[in-house]
Amino acid sequence: MAEPGVETRTRSAVITARATASFEPVGRSVAAARAFVRDTLQGWGHSELVDDAVVLTSELVTNAVIHAGTSAEVLCLRSEDSIRVEVSDRYPEREIPVQSGRTLGSPDRENGRGLLLCAALAHRWGVDYSPTRKHVWFHLDLPQRPVGTRSAGPVLPDALLPAAESRVRVAVAQIDRGGAVTAWNEDAQELFGYDADQVTGKPLGDLAAWPHTPGIGTGLAEALRLSRWEGSYGIRCADGRVIPVYASHLRVRDSQGEPSTVCLLVREHERAVLQTPQRPAAEPGENRTADPFEVFIGSPAPDDLDGLLQRTVERARDMLDGDAAFLLLATDDETELEVRATTGLPAARQRFARVPVETGASRYGSARMPAVHEDLAAVPGAVPLLEGTGMRSVVTVPLKVEGRLTGSLGVAAESANRYSNEEALRLQFAADRIALAVESARLGELERLRRGSLSFLVEASDLLAGTLDRDQTLALMAQMTVPTLATWCAVYTIADQASDPYLSYVLHEDEDRIDGLKDLLSSIAPPDPVPTPGARVWTAPGDAAHRAALTASVRALDHPTSPLSSGIDTTLATATAVAGETVVLPLVARNRVIGMLTLGRPSEDHFRQEILELAEDLSRRAALALDNARLYSERVAISQSLQRSLLPPGLPVIPGVEVDVIYRAAGEGNEVGGDFYDLFPIRDGAYGFAIGDVCGTGPEAAAVTGLARHALRLLAREGFGGPAVLERLNAAILDEGARSRFLTLLYGEMHPQPDGSAILKVVCAGHPLPLRLRQDGTVSPAAEPQPLLGVMEDLELYEETITLDPGDVLLCVTDGVTERREGTRMLGDDGLAEVLKTCTGLTAGAVASRVLRAVERFAQAPASDDMAILAMRLREPEPS
Repeated sequence: MAEPGVETRTRSAVITARATASFEPVGRSVAAARAFVRDTLQGWGHSELVDDAVVLTSELVTNAVIHAGTSAEVLCLRSEDSIRVEVSDRYPEREIPVQSGRTLGSPDRENGRGLLLCAALAHRWGVDYSPTRKHVWFHLDLPQRPVGTRSAGPVLPDALLPAAESRVRVAVAQIDRGGAVTAWNEDAQELFGYDADQVTGKPLGDLAAWPHTPGIGTGLAEALRLSRWEGSYGIRCADGRVIPVYASHLRVRDSQGEPSTVCLLVREHERAVLQTPQRPAAEPGENRTADPFEVFIGSPAPDDLDGLLQRTVERARDMLDGDAAFLLLATDDETELEVRATTGLPAARQRFARVPVETGASRYGSARMPAVHEDLAAVPGAVPLLEGTGMRSVVTVPLKVEGRLTGSLGVAAESANRYSNEEALRLQFAADRIALAVESARLGELERLRRGSLSFLVEASDLLAGTLDRDQTLALMAQMTVPTLATWCAVYTIADQASDPYLSYVLHEDEDRIDGLKDLLSSIAPPDPVPTPGARVWTAPGDAAHRAALTASVRALDHPTSPLSSGIDTTLATATAVAGETVVLPLVARNRVIGMLTLGRPSEDHFRQEILELAEDLSRRAALALDNARLYSERVAISQSLQRSLLPPGLPVIPGVEVDVIYRAAGEGNEVGGDFYDLFPIRDGAYGFAIGDVCGTGPEAAAVTGLARHALRLLAREGFGGPAVLERLNAAILDEGARSRFLTLLYGEMHPQPDGSAILKVVCAGHPLPLRLRQDGTVSPAAEPQPLLGVMEDLELYEETITLDPGDVLLCVTDGVTERREGTRMLGDDGLAEVLKTCTGLTAGAVASRVLRAVERFAQAPASDDMAILAMRLREPEPS
């Protein structure tokens, strides 16, 4: 290869043919330039150079009319030994994308790729500059062959020539439309032992031993319908032997248009007689690649699957001079094909759309076989992917690896009758070259996607397991799917089997679209709660949005200034948001449908199968988390209802006495624990009060709490005094047996007096002593300690009587207050007394609040024990 930009052609070379054309700076000019070069070289009789010349011209003209934005002129020159093609544009930028050391830039870069291909395909190339124009040219040497030779091989020594019998016999059989033999020549009689009258009218399949490869649906009948076919199979001879043969089939039609297949057959070891010669390999040292399609892709190929597929469809389109191309990949079970790359088609609308592999009984209804549709207008729906695109003719070929269908490659054109079986063979050759690379990249992408999916599910499981709040679980479900899996998400919940689905949460990646989306979904019936696993398509949102957009557009046209037309932007935006594929996944937990997870894509976009499988896994985890949150909420509601029944219904109003209570139960969700209090009227002018502490916390302690509180009320109202009440309560606790808990209890009776004082009768059974705060600020215990309850059967308790003066405060607490700790420090009775001294002149509520604040500030850690604070203050008489 010459140095870039250096003219190396011989000036004295005789130009034997010349053709030139100009092209405007529009996208269609690239296809027109390809057609010009193809027609020119085929007219000169150099079809073997067409592929290379068309590819190079396509890249260079693209650089001129697309990237540079100028018109382009293409000049084709034929000399005695080469073809020269020049592409000129009016963009003389003096830059050649060549790195140091004569190493070309990356083939993945868009700029400079035309020159990269020149270096790979052309024998010589260069760039000429002038003040107003730039000329990029390349030479393709003509093969050395006699005039009229279509293809030729090198001269070989006799020892290297293919072996054959002394007389080579070529059997010729003609097969009609139904597969029956209509002609049988003499060589066929000699090879297989059947006379013509013995086989005429019989199906060829009765004689052929057709090889069967698992996973491939191709049979003899299908091969006979192909325009051309070459390969090996066996023929059963008249003596019962099976002779391996090499066959070449050609599909022809007679003067009446009736098709038939001409089969040429030779012995397998004489296959060279019929076998199509392979493209000659490059000479040593020649800067040329044997496989032009691999050059199209670039070496190395793009690392990512999408890049490789997109490069493939672009090269396939250029190779067949098409207007569009597409590549679909097969699912693991080979039942569907998924659109992965397109060019010349509305990619956003078609990407990840799925079509079945088998769409009909004939060969043309299967993606496993090559197919040519000369005019799609004559067979509507034959290629669903191309409906509404304006394409008229199409050729499709399968991508197979080790006999397994991995995809389908197709090229389409806007005009009819553009493609024949010759183009199908060329495209199939290219597909065979790229199939393994595509499959390797696909498997790599699947592995990366599966690893990412596993990481995503692990994180999702951690987040869902971290909460038992229903509303937070709903929000997490939506936030994990948007935008990772979908553009928008809606969660429907079902309270019970008799309830209808309810729209509980809506999320869109654009917050401005959430309200419109919620209004749209609220206006339509929810999806049916079908328990069948997997995603199912739901078209109702898209249909409703489309109708709303049409209505809003018509209203805006009829009444452009009306306030009703002001919301058209929101309506249209919502319609666009749900214009893609919408799927519904059931939320099934414990064999019951508890809701639906709805995912949507915009602008007619489709979900990938891998994304749907990941969403299905997420929906199972989310359903269980949502049901756990429901069960927990129900449990908490029941527990709170039972616990609230253990609390006093309300505090009675005692004349001349201020009362305030603060209660804190330890443990999440516990409103009542082991500490309890009560204040209740016994009879006229007498009130009972109690504060106690059951050993332990939680529901078990709360059960003894309920027993103690209700027993105290019942016994006190029966007229028993304090010691008798506690002795009978002690017996009731001991009767509980293993469920019994020891109990500390302060019980008393208050008798308010007309002068504003109050007489208290108190029994303190193992409980922290009540403290009395006088008006002068002195603090003293208001009772003596006595044995606790629930330990001994025989108790001897006594009652103490004290008198509270107006302005005095009686403070009763549980050990959760006095035993508040910070390291080795403890608040204790003395600390509580010091706090109470600072409460002189405060109301009962203020006293209780100050004590609680002092307890909370004493240690940084939250309280681990139940606390109850009961403060009673006698009001001072108002001055007369």
